[in-house]
Parts: sequence; C-alpha cells; structure tokens
Amino acid sequence: MKTDIVLLYMATWTLVALTPGPAVMCSMAHSTRHGFRSSIAGISGIQLGNLVFFICVAFGLGALLGTATTAFIALRLIGALYLLYRGCRIILSAFRTVEVRPVQPDLAPTNQGHLFLQGLLTQITNPKALLFVSALLPQFVDPHRAAAPQLVVLVITTILVDTGVLSSYAFLASRGARSFRNPRAVAWINCVLGATLVLFGVRLLVSRK
Repeated sequence: MKTDIVLLYMATWTLVALTPGPAVMCSMAHSTRHGFRSSIAGISGIQLGNLVFFICVAFGLGALLGTATTAFIALRLIGALYLLYRGCRIILSAFRTVEVRPVQPDLAPTNQGHLFLQGLLTQITNPKALLFVSALLPQFVDPHRAAAPQLVVLVITTILVDTGVLSSYAFLASRGARSFRNPRAVAWINCVLGATLVLFGVRLLVSRK
C-alpha cells in the first residue's frame, strides 16, 4: 500500500477511536475498577473483536449483515442487552466495593480472562461497528491490487491505533481514580461509566437500521 493511504487511514481511525463509545467506556471502567494493567486484558479482547470484523469484511459477511434485516436485528438486540447487562453490573457493584481505606484500584482482585471476554463481547456484539468498518475499508483498498495484503496492513494499523487510544483513556481513568482519596467518589465515577454503557445499550436497542 502507498504510504499516504496508510497515513490517511491512520488519521481517520484515530478520530474514530477517540470518539467515546462502548469500547472506550468498557476500557475506562476496567481501569477504574481493577487498575490500568488489568484493563489491558479487556483492551486485548476489543482488538480481537476488531480482527473478527476484518475477517468478516474479507469474507463479505459485513455486507451480508447489512442486507439481512433479521440477522441485523438479532445481533443488535444481543448487543444492546449485553451493554445493558454490563452497565447495570458496574453500577450495582460500584458501591459494594467501597472501603474506608484509600482506593488502590491496581490491587483490586480480578480475572484477566473475564476482562478479555468482556472486551471481546462488547466489540463483536455491536453490529453497527461491523457495518461501519465494512463501509470504511473499501475507501482505502485499491481494487487493482491484491486485497489480502492491503487488509493485513489496515488491520495492523487499526489494532495499533485502537490499542494506543484505548490505553490512553484507561490510563487517564486510572490516574483520575487514584487521585481521589474518597472511595465513594470512585464509586460514583464507576456509576457514571456504567450508566453511559446503559445509555449506549438503550440507544442501540431503540435504533433502526
């Protein structure tokens, strides 16, 4: 691929990644609850979701989903319900972990596998993200060249940029949580993040194709 095309795609995806969405909220919630290092597991799950999207695009499944109304609605409902579930879980558990001692999110017990799975499910159950990728990629793929090598370059670029942006969000969220001396304030931050996921779930639930 031409360098200018790769750089243009990198800039485009950076703007996409910076836009707050379920992946950003998920990464920040993991970081404030379990610490920055633990949030990397969830971010890795999100990147596996991105890889799944690229594979779907390569096999034309994204375009197929765009024309299959029943499949799109089913996946949209599953994604919406999962976001509602995750958001409610974060809200309900926020004040259960409040302690009198200063907050130390990095020492909070967690299961890396669960965080990885949560990140993966958050990404792959969002059908609109798949449709967006399906619409975006063809604009950067030269039809006169082999598609596979170009897709490899684009998926590597996507994962690197997305990981960098989500890690930055997670790091800032972790530092913000550690700056609060009152654990109840951190609980309220988690409630806001959980409520945002609920709002994303509601929007996905009521949205139309």
